[in-house]
Amino acid sequence: MVLERLNIAVAQQKPVHKRKRGSRISFPPIANKVILGDCRTVLAEFMPDSIQLVFTSPPYFNAKPEYTEYIDYRSYLAVLREAFEACHNILAEGRFLVVNVSPVLVRRTSRKTASKRLPIPFDLHPLLEDIGFEFIDDIIWRKPEGAGWHIGRGRRFAADRQPLQYKPVTVTEYVLVYRKRTDRLIDWNLRNHPDQDGLARSLILGEYDKTNVWDITPSYRKDHPAIFPDELVRRVIRYYSFQGDVVLDPFAGSGTVGRVAAEMSRNFVLVEKRGDYFETMRRELANSLFVSQVDFDDLQYLWTSE
Repeated sequence: MVLERLNIAVAQQKPVHKRKRGSRISFPPIANKVILGDCRTVLAEFMPDSIQLVFTSPPYFNAKPEYTEYIDYRSYLAVLREAFEACHNILAEGRFLVVNVSPVLVRRTSRKTASKRLPIPFDLHPLLEDIGFEFIDDIIWRKPEGAGWHIGRGRRFAADRQPLQYKPVTVTEYVLVYRKRTDRLIDWNLRNHPDQDGLARSLILGEYDKTNVWDITPSYRKDHPAIFPDELVRRVIRYYSFQGDVVLDPFAGSGTVGRVAAEMSRNFVLVEKRGDYFETMRRELANSLFVSQVDFDDLQYLWTSE
């Protein structure tokens, strides 16, 4: 029975796009872009192989009641599936998708109900595998010890220490690394990269992370509830892209991925549905010494959660 299910799963996998052996890779040129719109619609306009790295953190599911946008958890996962399918369609063969994600706490609605933690990383994995991504690594982003106390976990146990009440304070998030499924080894991406000089300039020199646990202090801003620390973005871009590559963040928020990508000699495409974040990115990138030109497209695509 197990073997039968395995054979069915393999048969249902999407076919892998293949290039001719030994052919030089080519990427369509893309200028830096910041787009206000729904990434599921916006990215459909891009050509295949337009993007060489996707790094993002999906929007929270019901993290705060006033920000609720999804009918239920199932509809939330359906939106993520469509977004990552759009990313897969334009990501170059054998290149990487990196997703920062963690379980989300849904607070109890009354004293007679229990709070829940939704296992988003574990529900996201089969979704990404089905789309056509291959799991590569799970990196743990570890924050300082006091970083998780604001969510309230651990306080009750600290007071009465009753068994079954134990709930640890969360100080980690996942940085999940996937590669667009292909039958080619990574060496193929290196040998056939169109800019061999950029490849050489991207060599990782000096100190580097030797384990999958990264100690990084979170960042905070008044105009965004959860932003990427520059250091987290810098490490992901350093390890999973080359100078001259195009980095995409389909849920761009305040635009940290684009700003850091420019500082590291990469181009960027940022897509964001909220107008206030779009304006924040416009101001931030205009003040960056590393960004010479950006196309700002206020496309006003509707974001829906059906």
